[in-house]
Amino acid sequence: MQSSAIENQVTVGYEAESGHHHGHPDYRMFGLVLFLVAESMIFFGLFSAYMIYYATLPEWPMDGIELELGLPAINTIILVSSSFVMHKGQSAIRNNDVKGLQFWFALTAIMGIIFLVGQGYEYMHTGFGLTDNLFSSCFYVLTGFHGLHVTAGLLFTLAVLVRSRSEGHYTASKHFGVEASELYWHFVDVIWIILFVLVYLLPLV
Repeated sequence: MQSSAIENQVTVGYEAESGHHHGHPDYRMFGLVLFLVAESMIFFGLFSAYMIYYATLPEWPMDGIELELGLPAINTIILVSSSFVMHKGQSAIRNNDVKGLQFWFALTAIMGIIFLVGQGYEYMHTGFGLTDNLFSSCFYVLTGFHGLHVTAGLLFTLAVLVRSRSEGHYTASKHFGVEASELYWHFVDVIWIILFVLVYLLPLV
């Protein structure tokens, strides 16, 4: 009963938008939500392991490791801001403004690339490697796995940009790809905020 109610909520609007998708009810958004729930469980497991290490080990980070806070803080501002930028693109297509969609999604893609470049620069200047100690392993696994998701979100955003070049592909009443990309990008942002607090701020307490 509860599952059916959730299913109806996440699919509302999509069946009204296109009736049926290839002859079947349109459950694409429901499928995306389930996928993000599964991804959330993976991150939850990683964050839980990190917190257990933090709570039980006498030294955290180990071996006198000190993380640079400036660049990650700037990266956080860029990534969080990009969610608002992407939402502007979704608002544009709801008004049949394809040019607006393209502008805001292109800007989001640029911000995503800047984030990944900043993360790569941080990796080159951390002063520790993946296998140096437990903290360094946790650091690279968490930030690297998140970076992989940012890369996937960037590819989704670029795919929307490419498809938007086809006339009529996205309209005010037909823009599932736009909304799916935005939802995924918001998910990536929320995960990064949690990661930033746990990995960069918590050790300073």
